[in-house]
Amino acid sequence: CRVALVSSAGFVVPGDEPFSDKVRGGDFSFRVIPSDTDLQALEEHHRSDSFSHDGVQTDRNMGLPLDRLRELEASGTIGSVAPRHISVMGSITAPGRYIRKTLPEIANILVADNVDVALMIPV
Repeated sequence: CRVALVSSAGFVVPGDEPFSDKVRGGDFSFRVIPSDTDLQALEEHHRSDSFSHDGVQTDRNMGLPLDRLRELEASGTIGSVAPRHISVMGSITAPGRYIRKTLPEIANILVADNVDVALMIPV
């Protein structure tokens, strides 16, 4: 089976637009993280101060366990790692737009990538 990760850590690939703190109710957009991304190069743009950012700043696998997923693929535990993973902002206080607009777009990406299982990584 093919597995993808959907993380609420607010990770952004260097050069991509950071999540905005100007969107009322929380930034409901998402960023695509290619499977071959160097996790330590990811920028964390989570806007909430209600949790310690130390863990994900020290080890990006705490928010997007892509290295662990690659290990599962190498051991034959899963069939394959999806080519794309999704990063969203975890601090969304008004989720209506996220539910109506963002989630269907994310679902379309997962379907296009023939993903069998999407693991949700809450942060």
